Amino acid sequence: MVELSIGVDGAAMSSFGCDGVIVSTPTGSTAYAFSAGGPIVWPNVQALLMVPLAAHALFARPIVIGSTSTLQFTIHEDSTSGGWICCDGRRQRGLPKGTRVEIRQSASSLKLARLSDVPFTNRLVTKFNLPVEGWRDHSANASGIREPRWDADPRGTSLKGQGDEEDDDQ
Repeated sequence: MVELSIGVDGAAMSSFGCDGVIVSTPTGSTAYAFSAGGPIVWPNVQALLMVPLAAHALFARPIVIGSTSTLQFTIHEDSTSGGWICCDGRRQRGLPKGTRVEIRQSASSLKLARLSDVPFTNRLVTKFNLPVEGWRDHSANASGIREPRWDADPRGTSLKGQGDEEDDDQ
């Protein structure tokens, strides 16, 4: 276990012992960060995500910060161990006690090829086999794909209940 202090943009935020911390971009949010309890972040969101691993603290929760912010991690001098930094499973380096690491978005961007125009939501449903229908809904479209039924008011979302009168001012 490593004892860390965490800061955002130079301001101290939290300190706790943990097995590690995952930092990812939205692209990496559906991989290891998601498996560790982090949120799914849509690819068009400009952000950095931090997910503590097996942290020993009440406020050791995943956080999402803006892409222009900088995360700081400092390994405490009195930590039971040093740390390791691993970048995409390829580059690794030991970090002795007292080490400070800053993580920020690169000035350069990486272009990724999109092989399909399928919306991100649909890719999530397929990738994680998400249940998109309740136990009452058993409809399927022409392709055989089960989709939820949206029995919404065609004029938009309505909070009108049975017996409520129409509002002509809408």
